[in-house]
Order: sequence, then C-alpha cells, then structure tokens
Amino acid sequence: MNNTDQQYNHIIDICTDIFTKKMQDYGTAWRILRPSSMTDQIYIKAQRIRSIETKGTSKIEDDIRSEFIGIVNYAIMGIIQLELGTSDEEMDHEKALELYQKYFKEAKELMEAKNHDYDEAWRSMRVSSFTDLILMKINRTKQIEDNQGKTIISEGIDANYFDMINYSVFGLIKIEFENA
Repeated sequence: MNNTDQQYNHIIDICTDIFTKKMQDYGTAWRILRPSSMTDQIYIKAQRIRSIETKGTSKIEDDIRSEFIGIVNYAIMGIIQLELGTSDEEMDHEKALELYQKYFKEAKELMEAKNHDYDEAWRSMRVSSFTDLILMKINRTKQIEDNQGKTIISEGIDANYFDMINYSVFGLIKIEFENA
C-alpha cells in the first residue's frame, strides 16, 4: 500500500499542477457550468480515450494521459459545483484550490478504504478497463441527473465522480509507473 500511497500522491501533484496553471490562464470560468455539463465534459474525454485505445492513434496532440488528468480535474470541479452550485462570479483562486485539494484528499481516502477491501485488484486490470468503467459511471451519472438527482438505492452523483477520479488515477499510475 505504501507504493500506492506514493504513486497516488505523485498523480495528485501532476493533476494539481495542471489545475493551478489552467486556473492562472482561465480563472474559474468553469464555475458557470452545471454539474450535467461537467459530466458531459468528462464523457468527451473518456470517449476520446476509448477512441485512441481502439484506433491506436490520434490526430491531435493531447494523449491518453492528459485526458485522464482532465477527467480527474473535471470530476473534482463537478463535486465543487454540487456543493456550491453554479455561479457567474469568479471564485477566489485560493478558495478554489482549497476545495480542489479537499476533494482530492477525500477521493484518496475512499481509494484507501476500497483498496483495503479489494487488495489492490486494480493493479491487475488493463487501462482500457478503467476507461470502460468511467464511461459506465458517466452513464449512471447521466441517469441520476435525468432523475433530478434522486436515487432509490444507489449512491449519488458525487460518489460516481469520486469513482471516476480514482479510476483515472489508477490509469495514470499504470501509465506513469508501469508503462501500460
């Protein structure tokens, strides 16, 4: 587990660096997006990963690694939007980063709990399986959104976002450390 902890922290650093730099470039323009729009942004990134995995090539510069980073960041922004709601106003950058780090920490704690129970089964999985699981979580999330957030027995939108974060982190760990 110690190796996973270090690798997960490495991915946190990578994703946080991208989030911070994009916030410097764009501010917090994402605050205007409804959670359903965040879900659609994640869908676009996951579908592109699947397309690259299937075709074995891409025509634009962003690779699978950068798309997984995008999924992590959009999912965290989605969780923030679920908490705060949409806004036309810019968010203080320090506050945005504080919330980002809070939810990434919660995602890691969830991963640690599940990893304990599943004995790191994800390490035997293929990166393409993480893509498929993310796409399944997106479909589940869209259904919950279409039901105005109501579920009978299932976890809510935020739980699906957290799972998307962790599946993306697993994919990134395999790409960064195992050359999957």
